[in-house]
Amino acid sequence: MIAEMIIQKTSAHKIASNLENYSQAYASFDWAEVNELQIKGLADGGINIAYEALDSQLQGASADKLALRWISKKNQIIDFSYADLSEQSSRFASVLNTLGVGPGARVFSLVGRLPELYIAALGTLKAGCVFTPLFSAFGPEPIRSRMEIGEANVLITTASLYRRKVASWYQELSHLKAILLIDGVKEIESGCYGLSDLMQDADPRFPCASTQAEDMALLHFTSGTTGKPKGVVHVHQAVQMHKMSAYFALDLHESDIYWCTADPGWVTGTSYGIIAPLCLGVTMIVDEAEFEAERWYHILQEQKVSVWYTAPTAIRMLMKAGTEIREKYDLSALRFIASVGEALNPEAVVWGYKTFGTPFHDNWWQTETGGIMIANFASETVKPGSMGQPLPGITAAIVSRNKAGQLQVIDEPMQVGELALKPGWPSMFRAYLNQDAKYESCFAGGWYLSGDLAMRDEDGYYWFVGRADDLIKSSGHLIGPFEVESVLMEHEAVTEVAVIGKPDPLAGEIVKAFVVLKPDMEQTDELRKELLGFSRKRLGAAVAPKEIVFRNNLPKTRSGKIMRRLLKARELGLPEGDISTLESDEK
Repeated sequence: MIAEMIIQKTSAHKIASNLENYSQAYASFDWAEVNELQIKGLADGGINIAYEALDSQLQGASADKLALRWISKKNQIIDFSYADLSEQSSRFASVLNTLGVGPGARVFSLVGRLPELYIAALGTLKAGCVFTPLFSAFGPEPIRSRMEIGEANVLITTASLYRRKVASWYQELSHLKAILLIDGVKEIESGCYGLSDLMQDADPRFPCASTQAEDMALLHFTSGTTGKPKGVVHVHQAVQMHKMSAYFALDLHESDIYWCTADPGWVTGTSYGIIAPLCLGVTMIVDEAEFEAERWYHILQEQKVSVWYTAPTAIRMLMKAGTEIREKYDLSALRFIASVGEALNPEAVVWGYKTFGTPFHDNWWQTETGGIMIANFASETVKPGSMGQPLPGITAAIVSRNKAGQLQVIDEPMQVGELALKPGWPSMFRAYLNQDAKYESCFAGGWYLSGDLAMRDEDGYYWFVGRADDLIKSSGHLIGPFEVESVLMEHEAVTEVAVIGKPDPLAGEIVKAFVVLKPDMEQTDELRKELLGFSRKRLGAAVAPKEIVFRNNLPKTRSGKIMRRLLKARELGLPEGDISTLESDEK
């Protein structure tokens, strides 16, 4: 099986990785020592994410270095140096101050990947305010619910999005002080302003707010299986984890051209699409357009991208497009590629190795963890299908509850349990906004409980099994959906799979698979039978799916994560819960 393969470190690039000796680094790691060396800090002893990302970079030649290259849908390019971004973010912070928006206020963005979004994010943090990004594709209801829960004080958006999604109800939010329109002019109506005029008159040297490590900096929303979305609170100290994890897990060097394809509406697009690369002084690429295989290959070639961070859905779409397109492009600058969002199937890891000369390095983290916790490192062997090993400074374990209900660590290799982390890393979330009981329920016995089921092998690599509520119990067997999905993905006709447990009077549950075929494949009964036989031969009758349904698409969040729980809810006729992040759902 592909999952049994390993890929030794191979690189044609003569650049030493930032983590040459993982075992030694992990054993000797000390947070206090690392923070003292890596974090600049404010003059009064405070810490501010925007200062670490921008103002601290303005000494010497770094000020004029290219920080952000923005590519429009029509291929227009606009460049920003570190000095440019620092000035523009100061202007935005000054705008907030002029409007009477002080430290601690909550600034929401409803913007596509435009330069103003990145400037607003950094300017908000520089002003000591709290930044909350929303997907621009959200409809009016999810926008309003998040702004209500988060008590938004300011919204930055475009005139079009304002008219279509906000104008009819925003005045009902008593805490909302201002709406800033990127493409608006002057004061459109009461409390609604054109941003460009305000930016022109703003202070280009507005000072960075004197924030402290535990001051709230970021508020990200994550959808739940039921009820309203949860507001996940992160503080300025999180920047320590953003910087260190990108240095180790993404192997970022100052000389890199880096492309994180994630939208800032998703936590990855903020932590690793804005904060981390700037803190490490790299040049980052931002593409306004949505995925298109040939466009992506063109960007990788023309911008000489060296480190590329993307999502499993995008990788599978590139696989679906075939290798002929890739062969037209020179991607020799590319030295490290990584994936995040959901577990990456072994087939995709190996495809990356065959196609790019280096495997996709999967890693694991959550909105709640704020940064990468487990990763496949540049200097370490890659085991396709594995999430990798814990970062230095992170203590992970597989845990379960004994008969008395007490939490215990599972020491035996490859036993399924819940993935847990020892609390205390800098980017650990500090709260679910106004949901104290929910927050406390995430911790037990001195561990943060992730809700993800996993296994740990004899070499210390972790393997994703599924969400705790995704686990399938069939005839006494515990079956993780990821294992079944990965095997079906190896069939030449298949491009995507989602697996759920379907109630059965005899077995308790049976495995049901929803399969998306490659474009040139026909949905026939013969192919369905072939896939059933293929999976039974590979997995055994107890684990293989009993039912396979063909779909043209799978329900996914806007971050590309397949929504198995939605498939199961529909199968069982149960409430669908929060589907505000749903992007695609064509049957």
